[in-house]
Amino acid sequence: MGVPEDLLAAAKQCLSERGYARTTVRDIVAVSGSNLAAINYHFRSKDALLTQAMIEVTREAIDEVLKAFPDDSQEWFEAFWAELIESFRANPMVWRTNVETLAQASHLPEVRARLAEGQALAQHELGKRLPGQGAAGAQVLLTLVIGLLVRWQIDPDNAPTAHDLAAGIRSV
Repeated sequence: MGVPEDLLAAAKQCLSERGYARTTVRDIVAVSGSNLAAINYHFRSKDALLTQAMIEVTREAIDEVLKAFPDDSQEWFEAFWAELIESFRANPMVWRTNVETLAQASHLPEVRARLAEGQALAQHELGKRLPGQGAAGAQVLLTLVIGLLVRWQIDPDNAPTAHDLAAGIRSV
């Protein structure tokens, strides 16, 4: 691996161990074995590096969720939520860091722009998998994903289950 890859791997590790707000450039440098200047040279800022790391880790987690998408269009909705909720349980720091990064977006235009790119990509990927729904359905689904993520971070014991979500959507 080269220096940028080492920095990204270190940033992912630091995000997992410390979260977005508590990760410092010194933490990343200590884990990567690089120097402080390498962060600015390769990524322009700590925030840009952490955002890139968060986007990659989140993409990996979402890819795992999407692999479990069933082919049967009657069953896809509840199965999707069940798989996503399982990912919340299995990878809590990935998702907690995701919410922390979202909170930083209003203060950091570069982070906001990268997150917007990530959301557009996620929406596109969801749209490709929705049976007959396309972009409009994907936009709603992504909004529900973000809302569920926030609910899970605040009160996982009382957040809706996959069955609750499927039944609730049918009732609406």
